Amino acid sequence: MLADTFSLAFGFTATATACGLKPNGALDMALIAADAPCSAAGLFTTNRVKAAPVIYDQGVLATNAASIRAVVVNAGNANACTGPQGVANCRAMAEMTAERLGCRAEQVLVLSTGVIGRQLDMAKVAQGIASLTGPGAQRGAGAAARAIMTTDTRPKVAARTIGVSGKTITIAGMCKGAGMIHPNMATMLAIVTTDAQASPAILNRALRYAADRSFNRVSVDGDTSTNDTLLLLASGASGISVSDTDARDGLAFEQFTATLTEVCIDLAKQIARDGEGATRLVEITVRGAADEQQAHQVANAIARSPLVKTAIHGNDPNWGRIVCAAGYSGAAIDPDRLALWFGPPSSPIHLVANGLPLDADLSAASALLRQDPVFITLDLGLGNAHTTIWTCDFSKEYVEINAHYTT
Repeated sequence: MLADTFSLAFGFTATATACGLKPNGALDMALIAADAPCSAAGLFTTNRVKAAPVIYDQGVLATNAASIRAVVVNAGNANACTGPQGVANCRAMAEMTAERLGCRAEQVLVLSTGVIGRQLDMAKVAQGIASLTGPGAQRGAGAAARAIMTTDTRPKVAARTIGVSGKTITIAGMCKGAGMIHPNMATMLAIVTTDAQASPAILNRALRYAADRSFNRVSVDGDTSTNDTLLLLASGASGISVSDTDARDGLAFEQFTATLTEVCIDLAKQIARDGEGATRLVEITVRGAADEQQAHQVANAIARSPLVKTAIHGNDPNWGRIVCAAGYSGAAIDPDRLALWFGPPSSPIHLVANGLPLDADLSAASALLRQDPVFITLDLGLGNAHTTIWTCDFSKEYVEINAHYTT
């Protein structure tokens, strides 16, 4: 989906502005505002070093998840490792936004992304918030998706609709993320909106299910950020309720959750494809596992391996690195049962069977690693469980970006 044609769910508006937090003068602040108080749920980084906005938002959602009015976002500064001043600045962002919208600070969520350890320039932030709520702001969700970018090369948006009783329910979200990506909630930020009616408890259940099958299945470099946040906001503007007991007059929880998961998977794959310095998306499927946890553990190890990712970048069919990563994953695998394929499910090349190499065409296997996306399938031969993880290759550009991130 093109950002220029992207819209949030009914009941939400988006604006963006540039206030100078990004040195290049690009859009660097965004506001997602609800027309009326809405329900919300959020998942956050498991990193013990948490940015001020993460701590603030966790507190807001713990006490006020049924009446959220807005999410204000800044890029260019993570407001992490900034001590009491950072907490005060985060609170001030909420207060300034609330004053402009005519609501309480406890109804405003705050997101930040960028460099760690630097205090926000609050004069610029104040100017930005005034602009976001004034006539000079750029309007539209596409502009907001661009404003939250840091090292991203493109905005990331996704939407799906569900037809219910002659009406349409929309689930539409945006995210940013290209480096320091290995969410464990879930630097990654995501805001998903829906016009369905749902309580915070239902939203929380649906979001956890979706995140476990999307954002928790993506990795760029194995680093979990201080700021990872995934928010789900429900305006209720459609008049259709999500029900986990009786969907005769509403939308079944299972259908809502399945569609939410589709949106989150779409966004997660966009993050992996746009990984810093990446040249292609990599889809790793581990099947034949004893359970899904085992499959995830093995796939995760493969996705995080610099040796695997650099081999893919160089089109080197060095399947031994994949088997090696599976072996050190900590999962109780049997090396004599492993089977490995490169290529799409419709026409893969079989490289390994029963833990031993086959007489495969390595030139053809190398050609498959040049494709985008790259497909890798590993069968553990232990059961029927499976999972898929999305990652990307490692290039010289990744090193160049991260060697000079703050300089």
